[in-house]
Amino acid sequence: MRMIRPAILAAAMGGLLASGAAQADTVPAFKGNDTGGIISYSLVSQSDVRALAIDHCARYGKVVKFLGAQTYYGGYISFACRWVPYGASDRPLRVRY
Repeated sequence: MRMIRPAILAAAMGGLLASGAAQADTVPAFKGNDTGGIISYSLVSQSDVRALAIDHCARYGKVVKFLGAQTYYGGYISFACRWVPYGASDRPLRVRY
């Protein structure tokens, strides 16, 4: 009797885990931090990705430098946020709509 309860519990937990649907995590179309970020290539036809990147880096007082683009379905455009170059006296402007 002592072994039946844990066996039933283990079978029930195994059944619950096996019956659950597997899901992949969703990835946002735009993701970044103070050092840079990535933009999904699918946004190229929907919005101005250059303005998105410039606005993102300007929040941190930096300028954008595009690094690369994977120009196929599921690809990304990567960019880096750099400090304002020497000699520039103005901070970057934030894009507001």
